[in-house]
Amino acid sequence: MDGNLTLNLANFSTLFVCMVLKFPQIFVLMRARTSAGVSLNSLLLELVGFLVFMSYQMYYDYPPLTYLEYPILIAQDVIVLLLILHYNRNLKHSLIYAALFVGGWQLLTVQKWVIDLAMSLCTFISAGSKLAQLQCLWRSKDSGQVSTLTWGLATYTCMARIFTTAITTADTQVLIRFVVMTVLNMWVTVTVIYYKPHAIKQD
Repeated sequence: MDGNLTLNLANFSTLFVCMVLKFPQIFVLMRARTSAGVSLNSLLLELVGFLVFMSYQMYYDYPPLTYLEYPILIAQDVIVLLLILHYNRNLKHSLIYAALFVGGWQLLTVQKWVIDLAMSLCTFISAGSKLAQLQCLWRSKDSGQVSTLTWGLATYTCMARIFTTAITTADTQVLIRFVVMTVLNMWVTVTVIYYKPHAIKQD
């Protein structure tokens, strides 16, 4: 009973956190009206990783509670993407991205080997997303428009998913992905904090 309670707590807390995970980043972008420090490549890779991971879980009929947050995260990422494109004056590219993502999503489940191959690459894709954000921060040395809270919450959800995956499916590929994502999310969070601009006190 205690094990089920802990599992349900981990599942539902992850779901609830993910429902607002990107909100801090969305609000920061809207307030700043600039996407400086936020990597477009990172966001695109993250979207690809989310689509692959969700498709894999659905294809193998894994319990919905183990991936239910991904449609929510994808929707929030789309909002962030539109904001970045808007502030970069590239909003017209949104149609191209939409066509590519929808087409790619449909292709994922055409054959079993396709989704298996995509999942085997998913960890590298998602890791590439975090590394792209790190590179952007290292280059700009400014994380003023990057939400620390969003990255901190992302770290928690990955840690929770390590636990829920180990209990429910014990899928090695999925576990490895979440372990890698936890480490990289922590790294990004620390980097964001490090590069946060600090107000200079005046006497």
